[in-house]
Amino acid sequence: MPELHLYNILRRPVITERATIMADEQSKYIFEVAAEANKLQIKEAVELIFEVDVLKVNTMVVPAKRGRRGRNWYMRSKQWKKAIVTLKPGQKIELFNL
Repeated sequence: MPELHLYNILRRPVITERATIMADEQSKYIFEVAAEANKLQIKEAVELIFEVDVLKVNTMVVPAKRGRRGRNWYMRSKQWKKAIVTLKPGQKIELFNL
């Protein structure tokens, strides 16, 4: 298995209403991450890129969604991996606070 580069682990931040509330109230930030990345790699990437202290990382695989037009089924979205990163109290990632 090839080693993931630090900047290839985090794909994009997930900015939704729920994610914004979690960031403001609980210091939890949500990212789309590489499917091959593990929790230790995600923690290391967030700490080095954003210069914060990570307490915990939760990961989950978001399943693909199917759609239907008439009798035909199609894939509306692909399967992807999501990481919820918990920071030490009082720390923030400025990317989310625009």
